[in-house]
Parts: sequence; structure tokens; C-alpha cells
Amino acid sequence: MSARDWIEKDFYGELGVSSSATAEEIKKSYRKLARELHPDANPGDAAAESRFKSVSEAYAVLSDPEKRRQYDEARSLFGGGRGGFDGFSGGNTGFDFGNIFGGGGGAGGGQGAGGGGGFSDLFGGLFGKRGGGAGSANRARRGSDVEAEVRIEFVDAVKGATVLLRLSSPTTCGTCGGDGAAPGTSPRICPSCSGSGLVTRNQGAFAFSEPCRDCRGNGKIIDTPCGECGGDGISTRTRALNIRIPAGVEDGQQIRLSGQGEPGRNGASAGDLYVRVHVSPHEVFGRSGNDLTLSVPVTFPELALGTTLTIPTLDSSVTVRVPSGTASGRVLRVRGRGVVRKDGQAGDLLITLQVHVPSTVDDKARAALEAYAEASAGADPRAGLNALLQEKKKDPGET
Repeated sequence: MSARDWIEKDFYGELGVSSSATAEEIKKSYRKLARELHPDANPGDAAAESRFKSVSEAYAVLSDPEKRRQYDEARSLFGGGRGGFDGFSGGNTGFDFGNIFGGGGGAGGGQGAGGGGGFSDLFGGLFGKRGGGAGSANRARRGSDVEAEVRIEFVDAVKGATVLLRLSSPTTCGTCGGDGAAPGTSPRICPSCSGSGLVTRNQGAFAFSEPCRDCRGNGKIIDTPCGECGGDGISTRTRALNIRIPAGVEDGQQIRLSGQGEPGRNGASAGDLYVRVHVSPHEVFGRSGNDLTLSVPVTFPELALGTTLTIPTLDSSVTVRVPSGTASGRVLRVRGRGVVRKDGQAGDLLITLQVHVPSTVDDKARAALEAYAEASAGADPRAGLNALLQEKKKDPGET
């Protein structure tokens, strides 16, 4: 992307956020727009696809702290890109903005000399120059990381699974293979900078390096740009990836796939793909860390007299013994029947016993309950609370 593109395009406007938006606000807005404009959600809609590409381009810059800093600095120097370059070239100003990036005439000596060498040297830091070394404007640059989301079932999260992810993101252009030239043609070395991407201008006793205006700092000239990517070498495409979800992944966890992000520039490595996993809740089981949880309804006689229960697990069942006199809410632990950790150790299955109270009882059951209540009238389960109430009544300072 050229310097002119960075200033003319309003990336904040594309994402619908302010220039002071936080990284999280930018990410949230991008995800919302990406879902609405995704080609899969708008088949055959060229306008939505074009908008999706613009939103993806904006996020690629604003999600990278260094790119965003450079973008903000460039826009602040030239009025935030309002009205493109009209305020700096043409009209009655007599000022050609192209001089700043190496274009136009003007007094001065040296190769393609022009005024504003100092400004050009400043912009070398914004658009590729690092340390002023020859060829640094055309340096290799690692591709940006890409984020995606996937939803899986509870059982797949516990046991692991392979899921198909359809991802629309910047990738190496399939038509030109990434060199930006139309099929049957090839880029040629820029004769102005000999492929370095930088030209040196002399101004008195000083020499300044700036991006070459003929190749825009790329070091190569494409006479016939690729029709798919417009000469950029990168296009937004929908690709299918088989993602391996490891056993034990938790809701909201990110999985990193090295080299599956945005392609690098000038031979640099690609960025990474970060897949955030969302786990659908299970209708019966819950999870606490590496332990599985399960609430099991039981009757009062089962707790009072003791019983043996057959409890389902994710893949089979287990038998547990409930001792007589067990209180409602007690948790029984079945070791090794939870989530298997990375080190091979497994969590436990935690079974919470809850007394089931029927909403209605028939005459026979009611008579039995009344008989039990009469037989156990001497046992007061609230004896401790009653004693506390008596103490409160004796204390005149309490109400």
C-alpha cells in the first residue's frame, strides 16, 4: 500500500469507530461488520464483497499497533486525509505534494533533485524506511495475524475434534502467485532505484533517502497488473481449513495456527491465524476446569436409607454408592472420569445429589408422609436456628 493510499483512505470510517477507539472496540466493530458483509452471507452481492475487502484492509492496519501508529502520524501531518491531497497540490497553492514523496521538479541538485528532501526523509520512517540503509524501503515484512471464530459442541471440546473452517482473509493471490503481475508477464526491476525502493537526493552538504516515486518503494515495476489483486499480490479469498481442536479446550480459548495468517511481503513469513473457540453448553453436563459436573435428582428415602445409582458419563456410565444418611447437596467424586489434560492426567466427575420434591402426591403417598412426620416429630431439623432465636430475644439490644 502506498503512502498516498494510507492518507487518502479513512480506515476508522470504514470500521465505524473513532480515531481514539481502543483495540477491543476496533476488534468488536470489525467482527460485527465481517459477519454482516461476509461473502457467504451475501452470495452474488458485489457491493458487499467490495465493502468486506475494504473493512478487512482497514482492520489489517488498525489491528497492528505499529501500522496504526504510522497511519495516525501520516494523517495528523496532513489534516487527517480530509479531501485527499487537494489541500496540498494544484489550485493556487503552488505546492505539489508529489515532491514530498520524490515527484516533481524544483530547484536543487543530485539525482532527480527536488525540494522537500527533509520531509521525504521523515516519511521514510512512516512508509518503510528503517535506519536509512539502502533497500530498507523494500524490506521484508511479516504478514499480519488473522483472527477467526468457531463454535463446537461440548463433547467435541472434551474429547477433541477436527472442524472445517471457512475463512475469508487476505491471502497470496491465486492468479499471479503473489508477484502482482498479470499471467504471462513478470515485474521488472525499477530502473530509477535499481530495485532498492529508495532514491537519494542531495541538498547542499546533506543527502536524503526517500521512497522511489516510480515504483512507490517496491523496487519493482508492474507494467500489466494482475486483474484479481490489482498488482498488490494479495487478495481476499475464502479458503477452507481443517482445524484440529485439541481435547480439553475451554470456551473462549484461542488456538494458534502458525503461518496461516496474512502473507508476508518481499519474502517474509506469513502471520499466524488465531482461532477463538466457543463451546455450546451441554444439556446435562457442566464443567469446572478439568472436572465434569452433573446434578442428579434423588428421593428422600434414597438419601436416608442409602442406595446405589447408575450415573451416565459422556461415553458410558458409572455406578456409585450413596451411603445412608447422606445430606442433599453432597458432592460425590468419581476419579478419572473428567476432562483429560495435556499431560495425560484426567479430571474427575463431580456428582451433586439433590432431593427431588414432587409437585403433587396421591392419597397413598400423603398418608405415608403424614405417618412418617408423626413418627419423627421428636426430631427438629431447625433446633440450631430456634436456639439462636431464643438468644436474640434475651438480648435487649437486638430487635
